[in-house]
Amino acid sequence: MNTTFQDRLAVVTGASSGIGLAVTERLLVQGARVLAMSRQIGGLGELAERFTTQLSWVAGDVTQPDDLARLAKQAASMGPVSYLVPNAGIAELAEGLDLAAFDRQWAVNGAGALNTLACLRGQLAATASVVFIGTFLAQVTFPGLAAYIASKAALIHHARTLAVELAPQGIRINTVSPGPTATPIWGTLGLKNEELNDVANAVNLRLSGGQFLEAGAVADVIVFQLSNGARNVIGQDWVVDSGYTIK
Repeated sequence: MNTTFQDRLAVVTGASSGIGLAVTERLLVQGARVLAMSRQIGGLGELAERFTTQLSWVAGDVTQPDDLARLAKQAASMGPVSYLVPNAGIAELAEGLDLAAFDRQWAVNGAGALNTLACLRGQLAATASVVFIGTFLAQVTFPGLAAYIASKAALIHHARTLAVELAPQGIRINTVSPGPTATPIWGTLGLKNEELNDVANAVNLRLSGGQFLEAGAVADVIVFQLSNGARNVIGQDWVVDSGYTIK
């Protein structure tokens, strides 16, 4: 066990499925106490049975100030927050000029993530580590996902500036940008099954492993970024995409 995380408090949003759930599980296994936030409990129910004393859950939406306030209040009662992963995110297909689609996705992917950090700022430990979630698509493109890509790209660059501003205070900020990952978010795009399969087959051709990444593979990188092993990594965006963006 990596004693870096033992008994320390981590906060993960969007924690009930996909990458957020995988990050939560890995932190729990490493001995951390995790305060998870999501709109529904989802896969956290099984983890709660396994880690009865380590896992706490707050039902909430990162776009709602009252929900974030409840998250901050709960965190304050549990001790300083050593690790923060504002993972909650959404994606939807829309034309690039559909600015309402950008507003909806920025509200969660960008403002939601940044407001999560802002509301917990007072609860952060002296040497806290924060990992935001970007996307490999910020380096390439994908028709219909302009709003999603823009929201994530803006977050990546905002995080770089925050890293400079907060590093003198002992807060270390980085971003991990997942490649095509087998998570429920693909099912929310509005594609028919046949269309989704066509997209998946085309994407797989560009992946060195020939298939979508597992959420756990991305979670491994996020948890390393949080750990003391990455203590000298500041303001970086690590792309975890099985080679997609180099082909």
